[in-house]
Parts: sequence; structure tokens; C-alpha cells
Amino acid sequence: VWVLLLALTFGSFLVGIEQSADFASVGAIIIIGVALLKVRLIGVHFMDVRAAPLPLRILFDGYVLVVFAALVIIDLFVRP
Repeated sequence: VWVLLLALTFGSFLVGIEQSADFASVGAIIIIGVALLKVRLIGVHFMDVRAAPLPLRILFDGYVLVVFAALVIIDLFVRP
């Protein structure tokens, strides 16, 4: 999991430096998705959410999805 987190960090860095005017919104959504995937991996593997009761696991996954949706909506619709 640690190596995967490192690879995702490097991948989001590569996506971030390749942004152009046409790719900026898609790149931002990809980076947000990678960041929240990393949050989920850290929660499940290093904070033992996988051993938590089912309602807490569902709450955690729901939180990650709601934050992702909110950030994507903000990125797509709130542009200066």
C-alpha cells in the first residue's frame, strides 16, 4: 500500500505539471480523485477502518464520496 501511495503521488504530480488550458479541469478532477483515493487507502490500511463496524466503514466511504462530489462540483461550476 505504501508503494501504491508513492506511485499515486508521483502520478498526480505528472498530471499536475501537464496542465494546459484545455486539460486544466480534467486534470484537477483526476488529482482530486487520486487524493481522495489516497485518503481512503490510508483510512482503510493504516487507520484500521477495515476492522471497524460496518456502519463506520459505510460512513467513511460515504464521506470520501461526498467530498469528491463536492470538490468536483465546485471545480466545474465555480470558475472565475
